[in-house]
Amino acid sequence: MVRRRRAALLGEIHSLEQAIAAPARDPGWRPRVRTSLGGLRCAFAEHMVSTEGPDGLYAELLDHAPRLARGVHVLIREHAAVIDTMAALQRRVDLPEIGVTELRTWVTDLLRELSRHRQRGADLVYEAYQTDIGGET
Repeated sequence: MVRRRRAALLGEIHSLEQAIAAPARDPGWRPRVRTSLGGLRCAFAEHMVSTEGPDGLYAELLDHAPRLARGVHVLIREHAAVIDTMAALQRRVDLPEIGVTELRTWVTDLLRELSRHRQRGADLVYEAYQTDIGGET
């Protein structure tokens, strides 16, 4: 289940990467970016539910490895920041005064933020399972 959600989120990330990398002179460029960003927002919302919910991944991690609470709280704060960034981008994507270069920079910053978030989450899960849940240490 977790792998499927991670794969869905990664698929939406790749979709947005492809959308911003396409030729911007194409009249369908902004609509494709908007659609890809919308798909990413939905996938990220599902990610938040599956991680932050009462039966989510973070609750499981904290049950088995309470020492990881700080890391879990960092990830939760990152969720709020990512949601805010995506909402701001969604509002700006169709504004004609926003240039392609500026929009691409913002989207690239979002993608970098998501990549780091995914890395920190993977590291935290690895640490929990190796040390506290299923590991030998």
